[in-house]
Amino acid sequence: MKVKLAMSEVKVDYSLYLVTDRKWLRERDLGQSIELAIQGGVTLVQLREKAISTREFLELAIKVKEITSHYRIPLIINDRLDIALAIDADGLHVGQDDFPLKRARELFGPHKIIGVSASTIAEALLAQQQGADYLGVGAVFSTSTKTDATEVSLDQLKIIKKSVTIPVVAIGGINETNLRQVLDTGIDGVSVVSAILAKKDILMAAKQFKNMLGSEFRF
Repeated sequence: MKVKLAMSEVKVDYSLYLVTDRKWLRERDLGQSIELAIQGGVTLVQLREKAISTREFLELAIKVKEITSHYRIPLIINDRLDIALAIDADGLHVGQDDFPLKRARELFGPHKIIGVSASTIAEALLAQQQGADYLGVGAVFSTSTKTDATEVSLDQLKIIKKSVTIPVVAIGGINETNLRQVLDTGIDGVSVVSAILAKKDILMAAKQFKNMLGSEFRF
């Protein structure tokens, strides 16, 4: 009898972590854009929606889950535990002011992926202690995607990475020109938004990013 492993029991590839933001798509379809990004090399998708109703978010999440499931790419829901539960998402990402991690773990289950945003060593260590599977650390560069994000220097990012044992994904303003600097900190992956979704050719943009990552990450 085959036993289906929970997503958190499988080695997750955090190397090219796409976070959605439809404002960059310029009327292009989100589902098709995500599929192109996955075909180009994206290894994980976070669905982030701050300005739509719960019903709209749910309907969108169902469609995106069909795509990510087809390619066997983990789907992380940003902030909304109710949506993550409703579609049986692979994971949930919460910020410091979002749903409490400990309670989210209780409700979401022990085998789901839960990531936490962190900008200090204290936040990172607490998230790890409370059971986070990975950290999103930043913003390492200024970004228009999240204007209220706390800035984290590359030196701070390196220190946070060395302070924890769980994977660290760098977030905030990462693109082709500054990627090398970020990789030199030893992190486990990079989170990108406009560097892929704002490009005219999303498939090629993702492929170029994946090629730049090269053999830095092995899973």
